[in-house]
Amino acid sequence: MSEPLHNELAPDSIEARDLRHLLHPNTNLGELHRQGPAVHSEAKGVYLWDNHGKQYLEGMAGLWCTALGYGVEELADAANAQLKKLSYSQLFGGKTNEPSVLLAEKLMEIVPIEGGRVFFGLTGSDANDTQIKLMWYYHNLMGRPEKKKIISRWSGYHGVTVASGSLTGLAPFHKAFDLPIQGILHTQSPHYYREAHEGETEDQFTTRLANSLSDLIEEEGPETIAAFIAEPVLGAGGVIVPPDGYYEKIQAVLERHGVLFIDDEVICGFGRTGNPFGCQTMGIKPTTMSVAKALSSAYLPISAVIVPDSMYQPFVEASSELGNFAHGFTYSGHPVCAAVALRNLELIEERQVFAHAAKMGEIFQSRLNQYGEHPLVGNTRGAGLIGAVELVANRETGQKFDGSHAVGAFCMDRCLEHGLIVRALGDTIAFCPPLVIDDMQIDELFGKFEQGLADTLAYANTLD
Repeated sequence: MSEPLHNELAPDSIEARDLRHLLHPNTNLGELHRQGPAVHSEAKGVYLWDNHGKQYLEGMAGLWCTALGYGVEELADAANAQLKKLSYSQLFGGKTNEPSVLLAEKLMEIVPIEGGRVFFGLTGSDANDTQIKLMWYYHNLMGRPEKKKIISRWSGYHGVTVASGSLTGLAPFHKAFDLPIQGILHTQSPHYYREAHEGETEDQFTTRLANSLSDLIEEEGPETIAAFIAEPVLGAGGVIVPPDGYYEKIQAVLERHGVLFIDDEVICGFGRTGNPFGCQTMGIKPTTMSVAKALSSAYLPISAVIVPDSMYQPFVEASSELGNFAHGFTYSGHPVCAAVALRNLELIEERQVFAHAAKMGEIFQSRLNQYGEHPLVGNTRGAGLIGAVELVANRETGQKFDGSHAVGAFCMDRCLEHGLIVRALGDTIAFCPPLVIDDMQIDELFGKFEQGLADTLAYANTLD
């Protein structure tokens, strides 16, 4: 390793202390020690400031999560009031608390599942980990102990636990971690721009992917496949929007083979794609759902798994033989997290955020699509207030840049220099602003992006 940067920093600076003590998640640790960490100090609305006083427009809603933006006093007040009233309560052993009950009730009012129960966790990762366990548990109770395999997709992102990290279909999350575990399968990504065969129409592409999924199920044996999991719009894998007709064909395959559909709404849920849930945008009829992130606008950690009554009732009936439903976390249904999430959903209703986000999404997508003719841009894509621009060496052929040039990372850094936070997913630049962004702020976002893109074009022109 190169000489650590913290030798060049004041030893009592927050940057130096960070490098001495923290193990950063999802970070290139070598680059971290060469460049040092960026310190965020405060935030309000759609803006964030670092410890040097520089302002940034938050183009990624944190990690796809700060739906209502920063500094919402009503959410701070809800947390404070609940901390004073009941700072902790468990759900183990039949105990309950009012915020958890009210939040579960509110969720069941808005999710597109008719009748069911809500299981609370803390992260999208543990929600999808729970999904696997519940599928195994359910099929065991139904007398189908061999029906255990879960099919995910390459380029999908579902978390980083041993189980949910296995569902994730991105190589860096598997390398040297001995993932995926046995029983997790992957089928093709619905990335038409990158995965379509030459001359293949979108309809032909989606038919091929549906047939491929059917072949995989038949090769493995339908009696061994428990469920298929999908993000309606794939997020961390590159903001991939499946073509029209894809989910209709996929669901026909699943129904034919008796395979359940796990809808991962961790990124897409609560207005991100122009509808309350991504499944509604993409025409999915889920068996179960995972939600997190915007559930509390990331003010406190909380996730939820929604299961239909058809799954819940066998759990109840099995208690006479098995006793406890032996799954859960210390912080499942934490009353402070639940109170904040409940107030967050109330504010979304009171402020008509779904309608606002849908309107802003149309403006956002119109601006995003204007980059389709830029010499660096091979593809633009998105839905609602999530989108991406894929940078290429040759826009006519779609040829990628040599990975060693790190063009996407360069663009992200230049956008940051111009006061805009975006995320480089390889050479794809992702956008996911808070849902409360307005039209003037969308103009500001793309104005800053244009500056970063211009810098990137100048850099690309120096490459071989």
